[in-house]
Amino acid sequence: MATLDLLLSVEQQMLRDSVQRFLADNTSPGWRNLVDSLGLAGLAVPQVHHGFGGGAIEIAVVMAELGPALAGSDWLSHTAATMLLSQAAPDHAALCELAAGARRAALICAASSAAMPVVEADGAVRGTAALVAGGAEADLFLLADGDAVLLIAADRDKVEQRHRIMHDGSVTADLSFTVKPGEGSRLATGAAARTLVELGNDLVLIGRCAEAVGLIQRLIADSALYLGQRQQFGRAIGSFQALRHRVADMQLAAMKAAALTEAAIVAVDQDLSDRASTVSGACVEVADAVRIVGEGAVQIHGAMGLTEELSLGSHFKRALAIAAAMGPRADHLARFAEAAV
Repeated sequence: MATLDLLLSVEQQMLRDSVQRFLADNTSPGWRNLVDSLGLAGLAVPQVHHGFGGGAIEIAVVMAELGPALAGSDWLSHTAATMLLSQAAPDHAALCELAAGARRAALICAASSAAMPVVEADGAVRGTAALVAGGAEADLFLLADGDAVLLIAADRDKVEQRHRIMHDGSVTADLSFTVKPGEGSRLATGAAARTLVELGNDLVLIGRCAEAVGLIQRLIADSALYLGQRQQFGRAIGSFQALRHRVADMQLAAMKAAALTEAAIVAVDQDLSDRASTVSGACVEVADAVRIVGEGAVQIHGAMGLTEELSLGSHFKRALAIAAAMGPRADHLARFAEAAV
């Protein structure tokens, strides 16, 4: 069953179906599995560089499927980085290796990092990017911030890495930069850079929204299954009216989150005029749905909901991490209001 109700082309449907079939046999795939078995490293790389040539819709479709497998965090960072690199430097020599998975990239932008380094006017970079998703194993960093987009090699003399294991099990990195002028490859500046920066941020946000929608749907499915199995007072607890109402509230929250996520994906893919407000609106609704559905699923399962015995606990932790990583609610509401004026 499709998680996102998007109008897909034949190729996009085949992509979704192939990911679903793969995950049916590989419940916890790693980076190398996604690269070697599905070729997902090149999803957003143009076909001339042996990639798939996909865009926002393809990224979101894959993220929705990878969400319940807890396999989307690093892949999203790499794919968003390759998409921006393809647009900033269509003939860059690294694209073929990135498409093949021989090298990995990580996007460093406001949406993918808890703190950003400082980019000087002369191209020097100093300071720390905190909690960068995908940064722990990356060979290249695409830094997109302000009026500059730079490509920086993960050399120890330029970038000091400190890895962190998050509470949801994902691995991030704190990256301390000491990049001198000329040591990073400047790909874009000025208005062109600002356009790419905004695109990078929105790609990460819709990717995370799609991932959360996939997790939310799995939480509901697991809860519905448990309601039919768990017996109390001689009958399934799913027959109790209070729990049926709770599941209805969870399903309503999930439907709203999915609908706004779908609108945001289309807005980014087609670069619509209301892209900013639509993306931020989706982030707010998804964060609300994570809380409503996650808390409901845990309460339905009782004390078992947060144990290692069930996958529900790890799914809820990942969904909470996604909601937190999307940034403060107030910032999205302010962006929505500003764009809607």
